[in-house]
Amino acid sequence: MECGYAIIGRVTTPEPPSPSASDPPGSRGSPQPGAKPIRGRKPGDQRVRVERPQAQYFRYAAPGVIVARPMAAAPRTRGEEVSARIRRVFVGTPLTSDQEIEERLPKKKALAILSSDAISSSAYAPEEIQRVLVLGGAAALFLSVEVSLAVAVLLALVAISYRQICYAYPSGGGAYAVAKENLPRVFALIAASALLIDYVMTVAVSTSSAVEQIYSAVPDLYPERVLISVVCIALVMLGNLRGLREAGNIFALPTYLYIGSALLVIGVGLYKALVLHDPAAVGYQGAALPDPLEPLTLLLILRAFAGGSVALTGTEAIANGVPVFKPVESKNAANTLIIMVVLLGVIFVGIALVASLFGLVFIDHPEKQSVGALVARTVLGDGLPFYVFQFSAALILILASNTSFNAFPRLAAILAGDGYFPRQFGARGDRLAFTTGIVMLGVVAAALMVAFGADTHLLIPLYSVGVFVSFTISQAGMVRHWLAVRGNGWRWRLGVNAFGMVLTAMVALVVSGVKLTQGAWLILVLIPSLVALMVFIRRQYDKEDRELVVRDDAVFEGPRRRQRVVVPVPGLTRVVVQAVNFARTISKDVRAVFFTDDVEEGERLRVVWERQLPGVPLTVVETPYRQLVNPFLTYLDVMEPDPDAITVVVVPEFVARHWWERYLHNAASTRLRHALVGRPDTVVASLPYRREH
Repeated sequence: MECGYAIIGRVTTPEPPSPSASDPPGSRGSPQPGAKPIRGRKPGDQRVRVERPQAQYFRYAAPGVIVARPMAAAPRTRGEEVSARIRRVFVGTPLTSDQEIEERLPKKKALAILSSDAISSSAYAPEEIQRVLVLGGAAALFLSVEVSLAVAVLLALVAISYRQICYAYPSGGGAYAVAKENLPRVFALIAASALLIDYVMTVAVSTSSAVEQIYSAVPDLYPERVLISVVCIALVMLGNLRGLREAGNIFALPTYLYIGSALLVIGVGLYKALVLHDPAAVGYQGAALPDPLEPLTLLLILRAFAGGSVALTGTEAIANGVPVFKPVESKNAANTLIIMVVLLGVIFVGIALVASLFGLVFIDHPEKQSVGALVARTVLGDGLPFYVFQFSAALILILASNTSFNAFPRLAAILAGDGYFPRQFGARGDRLAFTTGIVMLGVVAAALMVAFGADTHLLIPLYSVGVFVSFTISQAGMVRHWLAVRGNGWRWRLGVNAFGMVLTAMVALVVSGVKLTQGAWLILVLIPSLVALMVFIRRQYDKEDRELVVRDDAVFEGPRRRQRVVVPVPGLTRVVVQAVNFARTISKDVRAVFFTDDVEEGERLRVVWERQLPGVPLTVVETPYRQLVNPFLTYLDVMEPDPDAITVVVVPEFVARHWWERYLHNAASTRLRHALVGRPDTVVASLPYRREH
């Protein structure tokens, strides 16, 4: 209890301010119940002691405005208390909305959270290039470095475009935000659909690739790959439910450990090959390669380029998540994007170059070691450094899905705000994270793991198609943006985006064509399906808004239609008496209805009813078929028609104290309430009764 003492005056006591309807009893701006004047030692001195028991629950903010304290949201039941404790253990202590700024990320943590997807792709993208080029024999494999460089050039071009998006659209949303402002609505929805699908595939591919790194070091774990994948997804999901800042604390170390380990492997490999002239560094001339299965053609090179283009996935995540950075958001996001692209390019091309110098080929190793594992084992040996590299690679691949766990819920929240996704996707959880989106992403990705057996190569064809579609749309939107804005340097910016639009469109066509027969057709079906779903959701919300809109010139002074109250009763109990007394406060026209298949029982009830509840007529309805809901609805339909009246149905409801007690009741009131909801000119009031002991 909080008490306060105030000197009101020496001779007279001024009147307290008039109360506001939204002020709690006893708050400032409302009369103080129980306030007693206390005489001072001198004549005319007077003090008033004001007790505010509500102060532990609410604080006064302004006239008519109060702010709930933590105690106001405290659990009220044993079940709520247990649930709150479980959430605190796994998710953490709830945060206030004002603490959102504290959850924002500095560049070091943002690099770990938002760049892990892109950087981790260097662990499997070189392998995808080799899988194609090996079909052309040694001559084709020598082109793996050139293909990697071409992918790196495309990466740099896309990064320049998204760096501009960070400044032009600091509210986040990436390709969707750009397309929404500059292109027809359908292109924005296509970009959003492609990104959402790509985020799901990012979680699936990165997790399966992480497990691949694990059983590359420990082959005995191969049979448990699906279980390990699902557990990894669950752990990353739980980490993101704890909030951005805590996720950064968890995921920063593995990201930087992988970056350091990868740079060490590349540096040592280049030193051995180019300076020490290691005898093992003889290129593919010393590798036992299969006979060429295909001639070295432009199509083969394009297929290899399409496989390596998975390295670009995740590049857009930083532009989508600009609001998660500490101020100045745009500048920090743009700088982090450049750091990410440089690191990714160096590691991706470096691993491909070392693999080429040492003649390391994925297909020659039936134990299914990844290219990264082969490079690390060859360069570092089979000791502790190799296992450190493999462990860090597995960790960053697991945590690469963290990029999607940040970007997917945020994009879903933006779509929910625009009416294209269910509104619950825009609600924040206890730790200010978009809980619904995080859980949805985790469930769908885990289902993919089970469906595809956690096989990276089977999942890759479904990957990167959507991301290049979004790249192309975002570039096209930026072209329209620069034509409209025409700020400083707009011509060269326009040129960069126009060239990027053409190039990414060509890559999207190549990737779609190459991977079409491998399963990419599924993505091309899912994107329009998701667009249609979002359009449907938006139309439903628009329809509801039109039905619920209030005209600006409307003035509502009070109800114009009279009310009549009907109380369906199962007998005469305290529950029923409470409901009838409540009905009497609403209207003078109150009637009770009793449904039974035994008329004598009804007459016995009438005798007791008229004695104990006088003035409330009771209608007994015999139901030979022992039904309640439909006969009651029919009774309301045929009851004395009155177009000027609104029927209020007060449903008495007994609330069980324990969960197991619910099974002792037939839940007739629940069924009746559900049947009445939506009935024209009918208001349903559920009046619960709960015994105290």
